[in-house]
Amino acid sequence: MNIKELPIDERPRERMSKLGPEALSPAELLAILIGSGNTEESAVQLMQRLLGDCDGSLKTLGRMSVHDLTKRYKGLGPAKAITILAACELGRRRAMEAAAEKRIVTSSVDIYNIMYPRVRDLAHEESYALYLRADNSVEGHPFLVSKGGLTGTAVDVRIVVREALMRQTPTVVFVHNHPSGSTRPSREDDQLTDRLSRACQVMNLRLLDHVIVADGAYYSYREEGKV
Repeated sequence: MNIKELPIDERPRERMSKLGPEALSPAELLAILIGSGNTEESAVQLMQRLLGDCDGSLKTLGRMSVHDLTKRYKGLGPAKAITILAACELGRRRAMEAAAEKRIVTSSVDIYNIMYPRVRDLAHEESYALYLRADNSVEGHPFLVSKGGLTGTAVDVRIVVREALMRQTPTVVFVHNHPSGSTRPSREDDQLTDRLSRACQVMNLRLLDHVIVADGAYYSYREEGKV
């Protein structure tokens, strides 16, 4: 069923034009992107079912693959699936831009707010370093140190220190995510923090914090008095 077959007052494009985007549900916004559904469902109904399978979470939707979408949902071919995932990625990047506007680190919450949009949709671990100038402003973009599997990623502390020396910044913040949602540090996390701290001391750098980011929460080694 094509969107044009719906009554005019139910068509997402017309509703958006008249009422603005904030008046539309996520399913209606997605329906605008795909244009049509299948022989049994309108575009809106198809997107309602898709979001229902994701428990209403756009984050869960963004983690799906083109293969997942095309295999599970009649009426979603590769072009429509790619369009949906591209929209999810644009939303993630918009959130990253908003986080980047706050470039002064005064607390662990600031670190979390900067990094959460970057790692929130990841199904694997990634680790980053933030490099701070003397006034605690962030120099450049977060530096991707490593990326790995579901439960861990190998980190070479020499890379972290070398990048600080190249950027000529006195302070390092280390950040990694826990896709599991738990903020509890592992023994490996504790050992890594210790190695980073000792390596920074040798090179006259300051390890300000090691922050573990999860969905809606974080763990700060600094707040816990461990750095």
